[in-house]
Amino acid sequence: MAACLTIGFARADKPGNPAAVSDDNGEYRDANGYPTYKVDKDGKVDFYTYIGYIRYTANCMHCHGPDGLGSTYAPALVNSLKHMNYTDVMTTVASGKKDVTASSDLVMPALGQDKNVMCFIDEIYIYLRARSDGAVGRGRPTDHMPKPKGFSENEDSCLG
Repeated sequence: MAACLTIGFARADKPGNPAAVSDDNGEYRDANGYPTYKVDKDGKVDFYTYIGYIRYTANCMHCHGPDGLGSTYAPALVNSLKHMNYTDVMTTVASGKKDVTASSDLVMPALGQDKNVMCFIDEIYIYLRARSDGAVGRGRPTDHMPKPKGFSENEDSCLG
């Protein structure tokens, strides 16, 4: 997620209640079917939130800043996700977005062909959603649930 996910979506629905209502081998979904996080009372995060942090740091941080807090180059995604649902995020990341005004020229490149992003887009979304909701603090999560069965096979299949 290189340049900017902006909050200027007129049609965007808020992401909704993040409470997990289903669990498919450690991958949680909310009532709308969107990927979501699970954080135990002791702060232990689900594996997808943890990998989301790793993948965000590798692929998005250089523009959007540490922990999704933004930079002089791109907006804070922790704020953007308060106004964007999963579909909006997927569309923006895959297709890109250009927001040109008299005072700025913000460009989010299309990353739909970038396997390092798209193979982990759910995980990145989950991490940013947890950050946006305040469920996960700054920095690398200190503890996480074990890697779910089948995660590595899915990862290998997507990356090729």
